[in-house]
Amino acid sequence: MLSDHELQSLKNRFSIIGNDPSLNYALSVAAQVANTDLTVLIQGESGVGKEVFSQIIHAQSARKHNSFIAINCGAIPEGTIDSELFGHEKGSFTSATESRKGYFETVNSGTLFLDEIGELPLGTQARLLRVLETGEYIRVGSSKVQKTDVRVIAATNKDLLNLVNAGRFREDLYYRLSTVPIRVAALRERKADIPTLFRKFCVDFASKYKTSPIQLTPDAKNLLINYRWPGNIRELKNIAEQISVLSQNREINEEEFKMFLPIHSNEMMPMLSSQPVNANNDFSNEREILYKLFFDMKKDVNELKKMFFEIVKNPLLASSYQGDSMPTSDAHLMPYTNDMQKAMNSTQQPIILTNADAQKMHDIHSVEESLNLAENEKDFIVRALKKHRSRRRDAASELGISERTLYRKIKEYDIEE
Repeated sequence: MLSDHELQSLKNRFSIIGNDPSLNYALSVAAQVANTDLTVLIQGESGVGKEVFSQIIHAQSARKHNSFIAINCGAIPEGTIDSELFGHEKGSFTSATESRKGYFETVNSGTLFLDEIGELPLGTQARLLRVLETGEYIRVGSSKVQKTDVRVIAATNKDLLNLVNAGRFREDLYYRLSTVPIRVAALRERKADIPTLFRKFCVDFASKYKTSPIQLTPDAKNLLINYRWPGNIRELKNIAEQISVLSQNREINEEEFKMFLPIHSNEMMPMLSSQPVNANNDFSNEREILYKLFFDMKKDVNELKKMFFEIVKNPLLASSYQGDSMPTSDAHLMPYTNDMQKAMNSTQQPIILTNADAQKMHDIHSVEESLNLAENEKDFIVRALKKHRSRRRDAASELGISERTLYRKIKEYDIEE
């Protein structure tokens, strides 16, 4: 780790403001790894200053007298990024009127900073992995293997592990890039540094535009600290410049400060949901929705069965079930009254079952449908296979699953075709 004097000297050299422990640790790691050729992965949200860390690593390394190029991978079209990084030969594609060197050839013996590395296409990721492991690459349209000696520093504002799990980023490249990971904390995680940074920006812009520096009232300062700053230091600097140029007052209160914050600022404030989230209503696919519909239908059928058996036991209840209301599990038996007798004598007479019919109903055993998802799934698969005469592709298409998944399910449930 760097001493306090060395750390402050590094901050002064690169105009870094702040004394948050996470910032100091990230700077110490960057300074320690600079003299090596290890690949570094800088992680952090947009606007936190990831490129500054790459410049620190290059400036403190043995390659500091050689080239340093920063490339935003997300800004290069997918069709030309291979040509930009590795170069191309004349005639390799329509607009290739002459041969061109790529960045890996141009920056030989220097440092290449690849920002937004998560935006690289999978094909380019395979080429990059080859360069990192062997130092070899091939120009687009060429068959000649070339060598390069480039130190790669990568940066991203995305969770690369999530991209790996989603199949959008190569796992082997991720572990190759993250030899030394450096996480740059978001500005909202460095609340103590926010007033100092804002004051520094205000002084700089006051000098630039020849005005007096902006001062904040205590309530405005409190808003400054507690705002989420989704754009991080970049957004803070832009707000300071806006206030320095547009505000007529040199002392800004809370209400005036709110005018300079983006419209989405209220949406970025933490808040509690007024309604609890019901996980039972969150369906991951249509099959689960169908299952829930089946269960709701079964519940309705059971309600009808219950109503029917109650009428069989007590025929006088039939009139109470006339109308739109449905019986529930909490329904109570109604006592026999004169009003009910009048209803029985009305024109809308219920059908009364005899004792013999009631006895037959008691002899019937109600077979409950299975609520097991696996059994229902197996039944659907069997029906689909039977319908399409064991043609797996057609059956899988109707079930809404892949043919490979259908084959696995057939083996899992031991279904005979």
